[in-house]
Amino acid sequence: MTTGNGARILVVDDEPQIRKLLKVTLKAHQFDVLEAETGEDGIYQASVNYPDLIVLDLGLPDVPGMTVLRRIREWSRIPVIVLTAKDREADKIEALDGGADDYVTKPFGMGELVARIRVALRHAGNAQQEPVLRFGRLVIDLAQRLVELGGSRVKLTPTEYELLKALASNAGKVLTQRQLLQQVWGGHHHETDSHYLRIYIGHLRKKLEEDPTRPTFIETEPGIGYRFLLQEPAE
Repeated sequence: MTTGNGARILVVDDEPQIRKLLKVTLKAHQFDVLEAETGEDGIYQASVNYPDLIVLDLGLPDVPGMTVLRRIREWSRIPVIVLTAKDREADKIEALDGGADDYVTKPFGMGELVARIRVALRHAGNAQQEPVLRFGRLVIDLAQRLVELGGSRVKLTPTEYELLKALASNAGKVLTQRQLLQQVWGGHHHETDSHYLRIYIGHLRKKLEEDPTRPTFIETEPGIGYRFLLQEPAE
């Protein structure tokens, strides 16, 4: 997985203007760019050219973008950022639950998209999970189930730890309420049990954040879920 300059990005979008804008901008940021204007071509190129990341429009003329996403997910964990004009929470949740790593809503800022691409590439580059996760002052030792903040041990309950592990192991990626409930509490819980998340997210913020009302580690995506924010390494 290439995480720096030279990463190969596949853009699947039927709008020539969007593809041209993305190609010019991404090349200016030292990315290699592949293009596909249909869903079938996008699936084909993903299978033969092995891109490092896919930017996928949901409104394609031949195959729905969600179908393209599901078919790619049958055989690959290539990071996928959904690019969509749909801004309903339900559409975003469907894309994330369907395997998207992130989403950007049209119209969009290129600076934001490039930043999201870099985050997704960094996360994918760390997908072979290291035994120790480091986020600035926060250190999570997965092998020993230890959490330290600024060199001091943080005492977490088993549920708090599993929730932090799920979020931190997917740093930079939005996890929906359903995904977190399934990972932490098991499949018998339903997404309507979101109060469990609110309670335990509150507990984590009190233990990790200097100001729980202004979190720097765990960001709320209103109505959708949560994102663990990537921190720059401590000097």
